[in-house]
Amino acid sequence: MNKNFNAMLAALAFVPCTAFAQGWQDNYQGVMLQGFSWDSYVDTQWSNLESQSDELSKYFSLIWVPQSGNCNSSWNVMGYMPVYYFDQNSSFGTEAQLRSMISTFKAKGTGIIADVVINHRNNLGANGSWVDYPAETYKGVTYQMASTDITANDDGGKTKAWADANGYTLGNNDEGEDWSGCRDLDHKSANVQKIIKAYEDYLLNDLGYTGFRYDMVKGFSASHIKDYNTACNVPFSVGENWSGNSTISNWIDNTGKTSAAFDFQFRYAVRDAINQGNWGLLGSNQYLVNNNYNNGSYRRYAVTFVENHDMQDRGTTSGYSPDPIRKDTLAANAFMMAMPGTPCVFLPHWKAYKADIKSMINARKIAGISNTSTYFNMRSSASLYAVNTQGSRAHLVAAVGSGVSDYAPNNSYVKILSGYHYAYYLNKEAETAWVATASGTYTDAFDVTLQAVSSDAGARLVYTTDGTDPTTGSKQVSDGTKLRVSANETLKVGLLTNGIVKGIVTRQYVIKPFEAHTATVYLKDPSWNDVYFYAWDNTSSHSALLGSWPGTKMTTITAIAGYNWYSHTFNINTADYSFNIIFNQGNGKDQTVDIGPITNDKYYEIAAKNNGKYTVNDVTSTVTGINDVTYIRPAKATGWYTLQGVRVSEPTQRGIYIHNGKKVIVK
Repeated sequence: MNKNFNAMLAALAFVPCTAFAQGWQDNYQGVMLQGFSWDSYVDTQWSNLESQSDELSKYFSLIWVPQSGNCNSSWNVMGYMPVYYFDQNSSFGTEAQLRSMISTFKAKGTGIIADVVINHRNNLGANGSWVDYPAETYKGVTYQMASTDITANDDGGKTKAWADANGYTLGNNDEGEDWSGCRDLDHKSANVQKIIKAYEDYLLNDLGYTGFRYDMVKGFSASHIKDYNTACNVPFSVGENWSGNSTISNWIDNTGKTSAAFDFQFRYAVRDAINQGNWGLLGSNQYLVNNNYNNGSYRRYAVTFVENHDMQDRGTTSGYSPDPIRKDTLAANAFMMAMPGTPCVFLPHWKAYKADIKSMINARKIAGISNTSTYFNMRSSASLYAVNTQGSRAHLVAAVGSGVSDYAPNNSYVKILSGYHYAYYLNKEAETAWVATASGTYTDAFDVTLQAVSSDAGARLVYTTDGTDPTTGSKQVSDGTKLRVSANETLKVGLLTNGIVKGIVTRQYVIKPFEAHTATVYLKDPSWNDVYFYAWDNTSSHSALLGSWPGTKMTTITAIAGYNWYSHTFNINTADYSFNIIFNQGNGKDQTVDIGPITNDKYYEIAAKNNGKYTVNDVTSTVTGINDVTYIRPAKATGWYTLQGVRVSEPTQRGIYIHNGKKVIVK
C-alpha cells in the first residue's frame, strides 16, 4: 500500500478543501503510470487494470487512464472527441467496471487520474448538425450545451459559415489554438463553465477519481484551469501544454499554480540525447534553461515522461507524425526515475521492462527522491551522463549511456542496479539492505544477491523467508551472499550493524513453472446470422491468428451447461504468450470490443452495445465454477468425476473434473 498517498488522504480529512486546490503535492515521492497507449483497448480494459491492482499499487501512487466517457461512436473509441460527460460507458468498459477499478485501487493506496478533455466536444451527429449536444441530467439538474458555447472562429471560420447558413449564433473567439477535430468550446461561456464544474465534481466526488490530466490546454486560457481546479479542490492536476520552452512555466503561473504540467523539455532532452548518441545533452543548457524539473520554482509541478500515446509509433494512422524513441528506452526510464519531478512511466515500457522499472522505483523510494529533490552533474560526455540526486534518506547516482561500464563514483557509493546502458549507485549513508531482484512471478528458480549499503565495513545481513521481520537472531550472511529462490516465499532482508537491525527490504517471489497448454475461447450463441472470431497475439508483430479481418467464420456448435457455444482452441507455448480476440458478424461493422489478454479457457456471452461495439460478459466462473484457474498434474487416486458425473480412476486427458469436492482443470 502506498503510505505516501494514504497519508495525503488522511491530511485532506482534517483540512478545509479550499486549501488543497494546489496543483501537485510538495515533496511528493509518488510515481505515476500512464495506464494506456494508443489503441490499448485490451491492456486498458477497466477490468484488466483492476486485475493487476495488487502488483501495480505496490509501485505506482497514481495511474492516468484515458477519457472514460461515452463517445457515441464506433470509431471515436479512444475518447479524445468526447460526447457525453455523465455517461461513463466507454470502449474500455462499463461505468460499473470503472467504479470498481477506481475503488479497488483507492483501497490499495493508488489514485486514478482522469483524462479531462474539455478543449473541444463532439456532437451527437444527428441530422448533420454540429451543435446537437446531448442533454444530460445529473443530481436533478439538466446540462446541455448550445451553439453559443462554441468559439466563433472555430475551424478557421468553417463553423461560422455553417452557423450563419443554418441560423445559429456562436460564442466568443477562441482564446488559444484552434483544433479542427470537433467543436472548440468557449470557456468564457457561463454555461460551459457550469457544465464543466459539474462534470469535474462528478469525476472527483462521485466516480472517485483522485485527480485530472487536462488534454490540449493550449486551446484555452489557463485562468479557466484555475477556476475549475479551485471549484472542485482537486489535489492532483496536470496539463498537456505541448511546448519546449518557457510557455509551460508561464502556463503553470497562469493557473495560479493549481496545476502541474508535463515536462516536454525533459522528454526532448532524452530523445535528442538518444537519437544523436550524445548523452551529454542531458546536462546541456540548451534544454535545462526551460526545463521545469531543473527549476527550483517549478520542480514541484514537473511531471516528467519519456514517451506517451501521442508520440509512440501508431503504424499507419493517417495524418499522424509519430516521434518515438526507438532505442535505449530502458536507460531513458532509468534517468527519469532518478531525477526530481514526478516520473510518469508509459504502459508499453512498463510491460517491456517490468523487472527493471520495479527495481528503479525501489531504488528511488529507498533514496527518498521526491518531486522537489535537488541534483548535480557528476560526469557529462557523449558516451556518459552521470547525475547525483539528493533524496530525503540518501544520494542516488544514475549513470546512463554507452560508457556506463567504465564509470563508478567514489567508494562512498555501492552499485545496486545495472542494465543495458544504465547503472545505479546508492550512497552508503542509506544504511540499508538491498536486493536488486524485484518482487514478481518467475517460471524457474533463480539466485538473488543480498547487499549491505553501509559505511560499516563489518556490516552483516540478516534475513527470513517466511514474511517475518528479521532480528539479530535470524540467519546472518555477509555482503554479496547469493540465495537460491526455488519456491514461493516472502524474503525480508535487514542490515545488522552494532547489534541493531535496520533498513529492512521485502521481496515477494512466486515460482510458477510454465507448461505448454491450450486455451479454448467459447462464445455463447448470440443468435447472429454469422459468427466470426478474429484473434491476434501480444507479440511485437501482433500476428493475426485466424486470418485477416474479420477472421474465421465459426460453424461448429457445442452444447455446454444447457447452452450452445461457438469455440476455437489456441496454443499457449511460452510463459509470456497471450492473445486477444474480437467476436463479429463479418459485416465490417457489428463487432465486440477487444477482449484479452487470454491465456486459459474463457467463456463469454454478448452483452450491451456501447460506443457502437458490443461488450461481453466473462461467464467462465459461472460455467465452470472456477474463479482462479489452476493447472495440476493428477495423482493416481479415486474420487475423480467428469462434469457429467462419470467416475474415473485417473484423468487421461485435459479437461474439467470434480476432485475432492472442487472443480479443477487438469493438464
